[in-house]
Amino acid sequence: MKYRIISTLSTHIWGLLRMSEAILKINDLRVNYGGIEAVKGVSFDVPEGEIVTLIGANGAGKSSTLRAIAGLVKPAGGRIEFKGEDITAKDPTAIVTRGITLVPEGRKIFPDLTVLENLKIGAYLRKDDLTEDLNWVYDLFPRLKERSWQAGGTLSGGEQQMLAVGRALMSRPKIIMMDEPSLGLAPIIVRGIFDIIKEINKRGVTVLLIEQNANMALKTAHAGYVLETGRITMSGTGTELLADEKVKAAYLGT
Repeated sequence: MKYRIISTLSTHIWGLLRMSEAILKINDLRVNYGGIEAVKGVSFDVPEGEIVTLIGANGAGKSSTLRAIAGLVKPAGGRIEFKGEDITAKDPTAIVTRGITLVPEGRKIFPDLTVLENLKIGAYLRKDDLTEDLNWVYDLFPRLKERSWQAGGTLSGGEQQMLAVGRALMSRPKIIMMDEPSLGLAPIIVRGIFDIIKEINKRGVTVLLIEQNANMALKTAHAGYVLETGRITMSGTGTELLADEKVKAAYLGT
């Protein structure tokens, strides 16, 4: 109990120190599914230009948090603020228009459409020329350029993940949210995905990341939050959380 109180207090103080830089602010977010409370008053912020990760066990509320930010589920309470605007009640299209996009768990590409068609769907709200952004995606993922006329469903798991990320980038997001991008991928592909995440961030895109591979996530992220049963219990820089004994025991296998 003493540890939990100290961790919660330090989370609050640490969040206040970073709040002025935030592009995205989550305050007392609550998400219910029927009578089950999946997210129980979560508060955190995402500074512009950084990589922030949420780690925790399955069922901790991580995906529900991202889905609420993306407008895919309606929060039961709390406030979601993006660049100073309350977007809590906005629909998914309005949220994408403002510059927030989600790479969902399981990729959710369109298997019968070509790679190029999948990428263009990511830009469905845009009316301008897509050439520059297509070239950027192809620079990040040369395999997609090689397979631009191939059906998405015939790609390997790693290539489909590349396609899901590329599709999200086609909307020119200010912040990209990724839900378990390494799930089911071979270790060598996982390393490549995390290199791409860092490269995307270097190009000026803020990243909010949920990842089962806590070790890779914390090594990549500037900052992180630990979720347990719908609540944030710890926060700090990626380096600080990697060194924390409780995080090591619970999530790093050491």
